Amino acid sequence: MKFWGRISSINVRKVVLTAQLLGIPFERVDAGAAFGIVQTPEYKAQNPNSLVPLLDEEDGFTLWESNVIVRYLCAQHPQQGLYPQDLRQRFDAERWMDWQQTTLNGAGREAFIQLIRTPADKRRPEAIDASIAATEPLLAMLDAHLAKQPFMAGAQLTMADIPIACEMHRWWGLPLEFPQRPHLRRWYDGIRALPAARGALDVPLS
Repeated sequence: MKFWGRISSINVRKVVLTAQLLGIPFERVDAGAAFGIVQTPEYKAQNPNSLVPLLDEEDGFTLWESNVIVRYLCAQHPQQGLYPQDLRQRFDAERWMDWQQTTLNGAGREAFIQLIRTPADKRRPEAIDASIAATEPLLAMLDAHLAKQPFMAGAQLTMADIPIACEMHRWWGLPLEFPQRPHLRRWYDGIRALPAARGALDVPLS
């Protein structure tokens, strides 16, 4: 199995973390940003969005969209427990994955772009402030949710935890002062301590 995409991408980190949690052997090929490749005709034939990640299996099957790849890998290995078999728990997990992509990611992205990928003399403080103002209430909601249960979708780690853990890696890696979120921190530190998190949740932001 091959993943196309640079590890500096939060979306690539999601699929790397998933594969490592599942114990799936894979090759990752740097692509996107300074590495190029994604605008080539060959790549665009597999992913017309010219984005990363792209999953590429030996038999020629390809798949794009990071959270979909996470779901696919977890569903391939149901014995690992990351893909809930109970229908209600599964769609609870699906809900949190969609929320990460549609709500949490958009709230925090501008602060990341400004503080990590924009030269200091070109940063817009008002954009950073707006991103913080949009993100922190969402993290308060997560903290309250995780006060009631160990993981996002219940008593055990599931696919729901993966995108949000990658989001927290990006947010808490920013050079900012953060409010205390004890339940969110307990959950994140537990995932980050897993051997499978190495190379995904310990990567410096860039």
